[in-house]
Order: sequence, then C-alpha cells, then structure tokens
Amino acid sequence: MSVGTSSAPGARQVPRPPAPRTSGDPAGLGIDPDQLPDALVVADEHGRVVCFNAAAVRITATPAAEALGQPLESALPLEDLEGRRWWQLTDPYGGLAIRVRQPERNLLLPGGREVLVTARYVRTERLGPVHRVVVTLRDTEARRRTERSHAELIATVAHELRSPLTSVKGFTATLLAKWERFTDDQKRLMLETVDADADRVTRLIAELLDISRIDSGRLEVRRQPVDIGAAVGRHIQAYVASGLEADRFLLRLAQPLPDLWADPDKVDQVLSNLLENAVRHGEGTVTIDVTPTASPREGEDTGTSVTVSDEGAGIPEESMNRVFTRFWRGSKRGGTGLGLYIVKGIVEAHGGTITVGRAPGGGAEFRFTLPVAAPAYLS
Repeated sequence: MSVGTSSAPGARQVPRPPAPRTSGDPAGLGIDPDQLPDALVVADEHGRVVCFNAAAVRITATPAAEALGQPLESALPLEDLEGRRWWQLTDPYGGLAIRVRQPERNLLLPGGREVLVTARYVRTERLGPVHRVVVTLRDTEARRRTERSHAELIATVAHELRSPLTSVKGFTATLLAKWERFTDDQKRLMLETVDADADRVTRLIAELLDISRIDSGRLEVRRQPVDIGAAVGRHIQAYVASGLEADRFLLRLAQPLPDLWADPDKVDQVLSNLLENAVRHGEGTVTIDVTPTASPREGEDTGTSVTVSDEGAGIPEESMNRVFTRFWRGSKRGGTGLGLYIVKGIVEAHGGTITVGRAPGGGAEFRFTLPVAAPAYLS
C-alpha cells in the first residue's frame, strides 16, 4: 500500500515509505487501498495527500512517493474538458459547507488522458470543515469499448434490417398498386419473398433480444428432458429436405447417453447456429459426435458433449480467441456475426462450456458440453 501523512502541526507523523507499496493502514481506512480495483486518492484536512494507492499510480503514472504529502491539486492535477483546473472550480475545502460529494464526471489528466472521477467530502460534523477528501478514478477505456460495441451493434442491426424491410416494402407496395396485372404465380412468388424477408427480420430481432438478455444476465433457461440425438437428427433432416445431400452429414451417437435436462428451444438454437456455420463456411462432411463426458459443473459427475466439425479450411489460429465475440465473421459470406456470441451465452447460461479448435480433417471443430442438471427430486 502507498500511504503517508503531511507534516502539518497536529498531524500524525508516519515516515514516508521508500517504495510505493507498504503494508498496514496508516491512513486509517480500515482496508488495504492497494487491493481496491479503482484508483484511490485521499487528502487530509490540510489538503495534503495521505493515500495514493497502486491503481492511482498506474492510472496517473505518478510514483506514490512523489504524490504523498503533496497538495491534492499538485498530486492530482485534473482539468475539465474545457481546460479549466478542476480543484480551483470545485474548491472542496472552501466551498459550500453543505456539499458532501462530486458526482462522477469525465476529467483530464496531464497529457490528455481521460478518466472518470468521483469525490467525497468527509466532515466530522454537519456543516463542519472538510476532514478528508476521498477521490476515486477509473479508466474510461472499458466504458468506451462498451459504447463502441453498442454503437456497432446498432449499426449492424440497422444495416441488416434495411435490406429485408426494403424488399417487403417494395413488393407490398407493388402488389397493392398493381394487383390485377400479376398472375397468381407472380403474386405467390412475391408473397413468398415477403414471407422469407419477414422471417429474417424476426430472427434479427430475436438475436437482439438474446444479446440484451445475455449481457444483463437475464437469459432464462427452462429445463426439460432433451433427446439431443433426436434434436440433431431433426436439423439434419431439414437440411436434406432443403436440397443438401444426406451423405454431407455424419451423426455418431455414443451409447448410453445420460438423460439431459436443458431448454429444448435454446439447445435447438445452439445446434442450428453450429450446423449452419459448418454447412455455410465449411466443406466436405459435417460430423456430429454426441458423447457422455465429465460434467463441466462442480458437484456433478456426468455431462453431455456435442462436437460439430467439418473438413474445410478451418479457423486461423490467430482468430481462435475472437470466435465467440460480437461481430466475428469467419468469411465474407454475410451474417451479422452475432450467432456464436449468442451460442456461447446460451451454453454458459446452462452451466456448460464451449470451445473451438481444429478438426482431425482440418476444418473447424466446435465442442459444447452441458451438465446433466437433473432436477433435485430425480436425484
């Protein structure tokens, strides 16, 4: 911990440490400030810095030994976004006696680095003089990344919605204006296109809702018995019915499989995304292995593992760690880049895990494992 006191009369004398980090609690905080995730700077009743923790050293690039004992405005020279000196504006020691805090706001350190700053004015008695000024600082980079991610999400969804909505509007307007001029076959073709585009819009909205629930931790899982082998079989049959060759798929079920309790709709969503990726971006045979395995959840012995692999070019090694992030696309063949992010969120909401690697045939291999998660009354 990096703490110390001023040499003002009546102040408790604590030798300044020779290094930024020491142990103990000389500032009387009741905790070790270096254990805090945010930067903490504390000034005493004389405006001298008595605490400058490790996070403050990291964010401000000021050694603790230089900051301790210095006036607060010198140790932490903050400016607002218009270039005005912050401590002169707020005047914590000589300002309004009823003021107890400064709300969080964006301020600038020397060099232009932007930080989020909150201040608390500690008084020993109501309307009395300030006894301590407690300042916390946070780096804005994480917040900026979140804001950029939200902006990208809005831009992506808006872009993906534009095409089907333009199509729906165009065909419906044409049909309404010139209904009698089209044959029944032409009308059917246009209505089928409208129906397909409406489905696409519905899927995009569902993806957006899923992301919102995943990000907020509110994704609900309604567990029921799931026959995972039959679920995979239904997806394969749908692809064959749409025109793919049956021998494009190889399903291997290890027996016996444990009874799996999961949300059937969400398991279908995971399987749909993984199989679509293998068919769209992979080549050769798509192999699906369903096997019993160790449960990913502590306290359970058994889980179910599903591996989907193909024989295509696979995913470059340098992209492996980005596969489950938002907007990652394995190729330029369209898509929002949100599917695998949602897949990971669904699997983890079940208490499971998902990994990506290289298949024996050289293509991509996705493997997710779900705990059995049987209800307690079946135990």
